[in-house]
Amino acid sequence: MTGKYRIFVSSVQKEMAAERRAVRDFVEGDALLQRFFDVFLFEDLPASDRRADEVYLEEVDRCDIYVGLFGNEYGSEDSEGCSPTKREFDRAKAKDKARLIFVKGSDDKMHHPLMLALIRKAGAELIRRRFSSVTDLLAGLYASLVDHLERTGVIHSGPFDASACQKANLDDISKQKVSDFLVRARAERGYRLGRRTPLRAALKHLNLLEGDIPTHAAVLLFGKVPQRFLPTSLVKCLHFHGTEIIKPIPSYQVFKGTVFEMVDQSVDFVLSKIDRAVGTRAHGPQAPVTYELPPQAVAEAVVNAVAHRDYASNASVQVMLFSDRLEIWNPGELPPPLSFRSLSEPHPSIPHNPLIAEPLFLTRYIERAGTGTLDMARLCAEAGLPAPEFREEQGQFIQMLRRPQRPGLAKEVRNDDEVLWERALSDVGRAFPGATAQVTAQVTAQVAIFCERPRAAREIMEHLNLHHWKTFQVNYLIPLIQDGLLERTIPDKPTSRLQKYRLTEKGRAWLAEGRS
Repeated sequence: MTGKYRIFVSSVQKEMAAERRAVRDFVEGDALLQRFFDVFLFEDLPASDRRADEVYLEEVDRCDIYVGLFGNEYGSEDSEGCSPTKREFDRAKAKDKARLIFVKGSDDKMHHPLMLALIRKAGAELIRRRFSSVTDLLAGLYASLVDHLERTGVIHSGPFDASACQKANLDDISKQKVSDFLVRARAERGYRLGRRTPLRAALKHLNLLEGDIPTHAAVLLFGKVPQRFLPTSLVKCLHFHGTEIIKPIPSYQVFKGTVFEMVDQSVDFVLSKIDRAVGTRAHGPQAPVTYELPPQAVAEAVVNAVAHRDYASNASVQVMLFSDRLEIWNPGELPPPLSFRSLSEPHPSIPHNPLIAEPLFLTRYIERAGTGTLDMARLCAEAGLPAPEFREEQGQFIQMLRRPQRPGLAKEVRNDDEVLWERALSDVGRAFPGATAQVTAQVTAQVAIFCERPRAAREIMEHLNLHHWKTFQVNYLIPLIQDGLLERTIPDKPTSRLQKYRLTEKGRAWLAEGRS
């Protein structure tokens, strides 16, 4: 929600003047309602030379909620026998506005025949409420407005992710993303629904529908464009060369998409920036890669932030890599009875967003047992690193992983081909002025040797331990092609499903130069 909901209060008859003013004063004076609503009364407008009927219908168009106060009188009739109240009611329906109708009196004995017809018409289209006094009217209005806030997800008594995303519909959910999820869930956890399950059935089975409306969780998990409905549901990734937040920021990327996509992109961002050591092929065809921070611990921290953040907050998840640490901030606080100390001990799993957590569990992004922080501690200990640290600041939950205190990782012994390729690549800026610094830093010996024969993009990604296609394209594949190190095997069809990539003559020349 941006701004406040605008309420149009109908009826310009003198009969209901006191009730209209009471509605305005009540909303403006209530601590909760004044945060979310503004009230328009026709009589509050200054004098102008415009026709009254044009003005009040335009105001109906501008409003979010139409409040109809129906009394005994019908009001002045135009040439077609319609009163302003009926015109407003019909216009609100035509513009698909939320309509709240309150009828004065416990019976219809005193109503003008045309007003009675309007009351019956309203009763056939929606729920109406009767009131006998201003107190009754305001009590009913309060309940209706709070219900509107709950239905639109502005306030909620249950989890935010379980509330309906009111402006979304099933067309906003990606069938392909749901299908991909079902394939992985079945492979990882034996989930009983298959990839051909109809969209509605799949969402319903995961409790991701509120009637026919997708929940916030459905949009965040499988939405075509989740940020269209939840603009702050993104991850900001920042890389600083020092230990403090100082501008200009050397590397800053904002990742959007589903929770799965944001996790994958953010993890790849961190892994592309930290040191890594390449081992030998003594025990297999691929050289092992060791990162200075355990990739699984990084992934666990990112998943925790994305899965458990407060999505009703205007803040976003921030992943900040400093020279001495990785900090991940997410809006929200630890739920009771958890404490910072309990995170380092066996503890229950209390997901802030249970409907988001379930699909993440089914795809093995998280576990149900509350072992995530314990796994992070174990992985850090195995890597000789301090235990993860946790704190809260300004409504943000913060996870911190300490990087090694030494300048870089101790490099393991590598085979001759890897050493020669790294030596050639270190001179790329001098030998080939068009090459980027990013390529110099990220292309390792394993890429060169791996691509001496044609390889599919997915093979290269797996070899580099990367998971997100866009990150791989931007940080690896495109720079390598632009710098003339790799070439497509089918250059006239870049998007062919048979496309592969191989070293160019320029790349082979580097290797030859390194061997000489």
